[in-house]
Amino acid sequence: MSQFPIIFFTVWAAVQFLSFNLARGLAWQGKMRHVWARRGLLLMVLAISNGLMLLAFLRLHHHIFRINAIWLTVLWFVFLATVLAWIVANILRRSRVARYQNADLLQADLRKIAPVLVVAMFGLGWFNAYVPAVRRVVIEIDKPMAQPVRIAMVADTHLGVLVGKRQLDKLANILNEEKVDLVLMPGDIMDDDIAAYTAENMKPHLQKIRAPLGVFATLGNHDVREGKHITQAIESAGIRVLRDEAVWVDNRFWVVGRPDNLDAERLPTAQLLQKANVQQPIFLLDHRPDGVLAHAKLPIDLQVSGHVHNGQIFPGNWVVRFLNEIHYGYAKRGNTHFVVTSGYGFWGIPFRLGSQAEVWIIDVQGKKTVG
Repeated sequence: MSQFPIIFFTVWAAVQFLSFNLARGLAWQGKMRHVWARRGLLLMVLAISNGLMLLAFLRLHHHIFRINAIWLTVLWFVFLATVLAWIVANILRRSRVARYQNADLLQADLRKIAPVLVVAMFGLGWFNAYVPAVRRVVIEIDKPMAQPVRIAMVADTHLGVLVGKRQLDKLANILNEEKVDLVLMPGDIMDDDIAAYTAENMKPHLQKIRAPLGVFATLGNHDVREGKHITQAIESAGIRVLRDEAVWVDNRFWVVGRPDNLDAERLPTAQLLQKANVQQPIFLLDHRPDGVLAHAKLPIDLQVSGHVHNGQIFPGNWVVRFLNEIHYGYAKRGNTHFVVTSGYGFWGIPFRLGSQAEVWIIDVQGKKTVG
């Protein structure tokens, strides 16, 4: 039996609840006392919420989804602010401050605090989306290497209307400062197509992404539909796109890349590895971190993935934690090291809460020999 009806009804019910909360909060903020005014406000909010959901479902215009996502974010942030305001109110009531023993004065202060909380969440969400953190990990693989290699892993750039030249320049600066040897970009380079990339002339900025041992990418689920055009755009900027390929780099290690699983023709990982010498170090780019347990049984030394964005907005990080063996960060299974990033860009809306845009710096060392 399909789970779609259950998921759809759950989402629909949640939107009705969040819409009711927004209407109630606005009525409280505006001190609306007339019952018909409150009901009218509620009906207006419900009409906006359900109208946008319907338009997004019908896919009448490609911008409708983004508008609906922003509206849902407003509903969610207002709800979180409501919860925080309730907590603050209870703390203040239990304090010994005389002012807060007066219900009217407490409500007056809460009406000032609540909007600040909402604005603060949007500010933090914007900051997390556009100010990338640099994460670091040092790993030792179970194979010898002539010398260590410093890898930058950058996934889910989602180049498009909201992520463009400025973010690419910022990324190039980070890579230069970190003096990386190699850049790996496992998928979702573009945000579904190259329209904004071309219109905004991002190519010269993407060309700044450079490393001595090369820059390698694979296609993610947002790249596959326009795979041919996106591949051409990426490769014309000097980045090698790997589609079920293995490349021997600098006589030191293999970089192996496979497209997203939406590509029905992609090879099974075990078959793909036959193109490499598995006695030598193997670095795999795989957009989704959904083959972890199977890959841990293969002679893969490092796998880099993205896709799940660490949920992007709380409590999405809890959801993806439940759905994935490794949803975020560094982990080791067997002899295979995994690094899953929350991504450099974002999906749909320019906000992150409970996650942050990031670049991973992975210092890979070979197995130390005794004597």
